[in-house]
Amino acid sequence: MPRCNATYKNGISFVNWSTRAGYEHYFHPFPSTIDQHTTTSFYLSTFARRQGAEVHAHPDRYFLSAKLAEERLGPLPTENFPFVVEYGYHFDAFLVGEYLKEVATSRGVTHVSARVTEVKQGPDGSITALVTDAGDSIEGTVFVDCSGFRGALIQEALGVPFESFKENLFNDSAVVLPTEQGEKISTQTVSTALKHGWAWEIPLTHRVGNGYVYSSDYCSADEAETELRDTLGLLDSDVEARHLKMKVGRVREHWHKNCLAVGLSQGFIEPLEATALNLVCNTVYDFIETYETGNFSDTGQAAFNERAAARFEAIRDYIVAHYIMNTREDTEYWRDNGANENVSDTLKKIVSIWKSGQILSQEFEAQEIQSSYTPMSWACLFSGYGFYPPPRESAIAAQAAARLDVETIDEFVRRSAMNYRTQRELLAFG
Repeated sequence: MPRCNATYKNGISFVNWSTRAGYEHYFHPFPSTIDQHTTTSFYLSTFARRQGAEVHAHPDRYFLSAKLAEERLGPLPTENFPFVVEYGYHFDAFLVGEYLKEVATSRGVTHVSARVTEVKQGPDGSITALVTDAGDSIEGTVFVDCSGFRGALIQEALGVPFESFKENLFNDSAVVLPTEQGEKISTQTVSTALKHGWAWEIPLTHRVGNGYVYSSDYCSADEAETELRDTLGLLDSDVEARHLKMKVGRVREHWHKNCLAVGLSQGFIEPLEATALNLVCNTVYDFIETYETGNFSDTGQAAFNERAAARFEAIRDYIVAHYIMNTREDTEYWRDNGANENVSDTLKKIVSIWKSGQILSQEFEAQEIQSSYTPMSWACLFSGYGFYPPPRESAIAAQAAARLDVETIDEFVRRSAMNYRTQRELLAFG
């Protein structure tokens, strides 16, 4: 963590995605063992609210991670409070790459800094060697394409088609600006909806990373940079901005012949829920197991590709849900997102389950719905947006509401949070 200017992350806050009163902000938490004492009440509150009861059904009061993020506390408890809180990290990606290179070379990996100028292929189309700009030929049995959006091996050489998610996810660009870190370091990522997309705020030890993810169909690069600078109070600043293009979608086959695509070369879902590294890890783990089980052959290739595609599409559904449920009317971008009907049957089914007042976990199992996100995450998303019907009287609603005691939960979460330290205290301790 010190080498990569890393900080602890409790989850993600979503700001101004919903315009419903009382639901302009919500927090998507990582789970904790403490939540076992409050999650049942959270589910009960959402059930009662969907039945018409006027109860507090916003997710933030029910999860310890949300309280820790609010108080800028880290996820590691003091020794006398032995309860696990799941967490993530914020880090400088360039520094992570440099650090992992050191780890790899110390374990015998040969690192070559060069550009591939030619991909040699055998009679069956499999890759036999890579020729570099230094004139070297690197031969191998299996090649892993980590060449980014270019897809130098999987797409350019092997011709595997790329399937765009453009009809589901409009964003294709980003502009990035750093700001100075303050005395108190946040323990959450913040995602704030802007006119034509959303802005991220990622706290590192030495700076705060800021970026604006937007659609170039609705906004120019200059307009996006101006809006981000205005949001950050940097209109008169000479801090240089970086502009990025994103290729959102996935390759049709993640493992083709003797090439495995990993990372951006296999696909990308915009960074709203920070899923890219999760997809990388799952791809690598799955390939290792499949390749070894198949006696180092392509025996399990077709099933592997089905699983990889399903992971991408399950995450896409969850990200798309953030957009189709927005209630903003201020720009054409948000109106078009809210009216977008190009969504999967699975997502339509999940939304229908919630609207009908059914229990997500039961229906996920009964309808064999495969999702990369748990029913708890879906419930946080729906309830965080205030995606509820108008209040109405019903016997079921009254019965469920009578079982809720939110003030006791508030006190329980508050006292639990007293056992955690600030980000700076944790980093100094580490």
